[in-house]
Amino acid sequence: MIRNAKRRAALIAVAGATILGLGLSGCASGGGNDSGDSEGRTLRVWAGSQTPIEANFNPFSPSVLHAALGPVYEPLFFYNKTADDAPEPMLGESFEYNEDGTVITVTLKDGVKWNDGEDFTAEDAAFTFNYEPNHRDGLISAEAPDDTTLVLTYETPQFTNEFQILGTTWMLPEHIWSEVDDYTTFTDEEPVGTGPYVVDKVTDASYTVVANENFREEGVPAIKKVQYIGIDANQSAQDLLTAGELDWTGMFVPNPDSVTSNGVISMLNTPQDPTVLYTCSNAELGCTGPQTDVAVRQALNVAIDRGTIKEKAFVGLTGDISPTFALLPRDQKWVADPANEVSPQSPDAAAAGEILEAAGYTKGGDGFYGKDGAPIELSLISVDGWTDYNDAAKLISEQAAEAGLKVNASTVQWQEFSDARQTGQYQLIMGGVIGTSVADPFQIYKDWFAGESTSQVGEEVPAGRWNFSRYDNPVVNEAVATAAATNDEAAKQEAYAALQTEIVRDLPYIPLVINATQTFFNTKDFTGWPTEDDLYAFPPAWGSVASGYVLQHLEPVK
Repeated sequence: MIRNAKRRAALIAVAGATILGLGLSGCASGGGNDSGDSEGRTLRVWAGSQTPIEANFNPFSPSVLHAALGPVYEPLFFYNKTADDAPEPMLGESFEYNEDGTVITVTLKDGVKWNDGEDFTAEDAAFTFNYEPNHRDGLISAEAPDDTTLVLTYETPQFTNEFQILGTTWMLPEHIWSEVDDYTTFTDEEPVGTGPYVVDKVTDASYTVVANENFREEGVPAIKKVQYIGIDANQSAQDLLTAGELDWTGMFVPNPDSVTSNGVISMLNTPQDPTVLYTCSNAELGCTGPQTDVAVRQALNVAIDRGTIKEKAFVGLTGDISPTFALLPRDQKWVADPANEVSPQSPDAAAAGEILEAAGYTKGGDGFYGKDGAPIELSLISVDGWTDYNDAAKLISEQAAEAGLKVNASTVQWQEFSDARQTGQYQLIMGGVIGTSVADPFQIYKDWFAGESTSQVGEEVPAGRWNFSRYDNPVVNEAVATAAATNDEAAKQEAYAALQTEIVRDLPYIPLVINATQTFFNTKDFTGWPTEDDLYAFPPAWGSVASGYVLQHLEPVK
């Protein structure tokens, strides 16, 4: 998720200096397309708070630049997470399962080329699935019987795993990646993909992509150049939006009218992704701290005043979260126990105390709980400049204190946050969970809760997986395997019921809200954006896969 980073005091001055230094294309006011550029008006996008920018388009890297995922690299099919729709063909034309779900046969589009002019064929697709980080889920073989047919064979049925296989596996050119010695360190500075854009240049302050002249039958994009600008501050980005110096970004703005009142920028809010407290929960995998005790996590969960957090930190733009991690109301049918439909909205300090006392904790004279002379003292970090998350963390610290739990909230730079969650060297983190692109919470359960998706503290989680809590529960693991292997809704509901009982009790991620996802875009100079009436794609500029899909729909206003 793109948010924002640092140093409020000098933000406006830095913003102005940055714009002058970058020499941004197009007119500063956003009024028209006559920029003096024969290729037309450059679309300017917030690249996020990772500054200085470093050229890294490796889709397996946790610090990959946003334009890599969708604009440059593509999966076989596009799944729209804002709707329960059938997937749209991208590189794949169609697919079908065999009767027991262990074989997927994909028909690929003919005539597709990589952006270096080489043909994309089923051999590339087979190579991609056989490539080390993608060779998973019991894959037996990936074969290409001809140039447009891919056959994937698995040990177990993969019905429920469809989205991950077909919608999140980035196709790789064999003639490039077969020469990569170590995918974990490869920065892929000149990426060869099939997407609508090609990387042009990268500087410390920005990077640009240009339309891919080899793009397939959808046609070369109408927007010929896109500039991704690194801005290390929320207020700076907001100022640039208001001034017409940015055209597209996903960010939290507590007073969106201040941005949209200029008649240039419009805003769309699409709450989709859970905001949670990551807890490094598993002492067996090396987590340390009071949060490894489930009683402490349970007490903190009931001590939180979600209603106040929603109003004060997120100005009422968020949705209610379910501790089952089913997105409501879309995924209502998957919630097994109505009591677990929504996390408690009001705090209950007395209940928190009862949980702790039952676990052997006692309250000291200072009003805080501890055990064996050691107080419960927790460190909660959030990224400096993620203003909504920073505010929420402060509120949680105050609310926890009311229940006798000491939580120290502090901010860190983005890279420190990323390193901490990747390696498990933290206690609590304010962070986001990637919501599913289909009306089924399976992908969250598999990627964020299953033991196969994590690693020992000190080691990074597997590429493409997100179990930062180091949670590893055999009941959950079995339920995930059962759900992955069935196309029967009743069997899946039974598996989810068992799984939900475990995660609602264990709380490796403490649910807070369904986060506001505000997208701001220039509707004066560009058309074709998603709207409330036509949410053809998840709209923020940082949306994986979706951002490239949106770019294909945009046109300059004539």
